[in-house]
Amino acid sequence: MLNWDTLKEYAEVIIIALVVALIIRSFVVQAFKIPSESMLETLQIGDHILVNKFIYWFTPVKRGDIMVFKYPRDNKIDFIKRVVGMPGDTVEIHEKRVFINHIQLEETFAVYKDPNIDSRRDNFGPAIVPPDSYFVMGDNRDRSQDGRFWGFLPQELIKGKAFFIYWPLSRIGMINSVGREQ
Repeated sequence: MLNWDTLKEYAEVIIIALVVALIIRSFVVQAFKIPSESMLETLQIGDHILVNKFIYWFTPVKRGDIMVFKYPRDNKIDFIKRVVGMPGDTVEIHEKRVFINHIQLEETFAVYKDPNIDSRRDNFGPAIVPPDSYFVMGDNRDRSQDGRFWGFLPQELIKGKAFFIYWPLSRIGMINSVGREQ
């Protein structure tokens, strides 16, 4: 039979564990599940990923980073996209080809499945990325609701950088700036 002192110890351990878990989730690492096809082939629907929530306190955002952020049109929704344009960059898209500062990007991760050119989806700009903002796109360019449709991502909406797929087991691995490492 448990006595009062033992119950009190268990309660303290549980409370401390909950506080530590809450701190880790709030400031260090958070788990997310990929809900859509916008990041195919890099991330699959149903992939479970970990997001480093403090990395941007110590290192700057880089072109190619895959980040989770609050959707600018509804801050209750989380989105995941790849950073394409940095503050001060001129971004242009012509018939599915992405140009940063008038130089075409080499994007081995970008997926185009629709051979047709859609004037709104496949053309953009030129536009200059404002200070403290980024231009983000999904890797599945024909099926992504991204900066081409809603504009620039303010830095304050960034939650963190995606860095690891932990489920399903067949896809476990690090996520890097050009896709996935096995």
